[in-house]
Amino acid sequence: MTHPIDKHVGTRIRQGRWMRGTTQQDLGDAVGCKFQQIQKYETGANRVSASRLWDIAKALGVPITYFFEGKEQADPVLSMFPDRGSAELLRIWMSLPDKQKQALLGLAKSMADREGQA
Repeated sequence: MTHPIDKHVGTRIRQGRWMRGTTQQDLGDAVGCKFQQIQKYETGANRVSASRLWDIAKALGVPITYFFEGKEQADPVLSMFPDRGSAELLRIWMSLPDKQKQALLGLAKSMADREGQA
């Protein structure tokens, strides 16, 4: 049976990986395991050892505490973006200069307006 903490840590691994645009294969290579093991960590099927969690934190560029944040309450930002596409869009958004952000925002608004008219 999967422990809720293992599942939460796995979810945080997945979210951190998505936010950085890293594949399971890339993360596995960075920490010395196969992508299948990363899959098992992300689902909570396998527990992550302390040393492996340390390596994952280093590979993702996050503090070790990142994996336990939000356990008491949902992370307000990431809970709004539960899938890979949303997380990737946010990651790209954060990398854009202000002028491009405004252009993208205008495009999204016009697309939403058109969708409402259909």
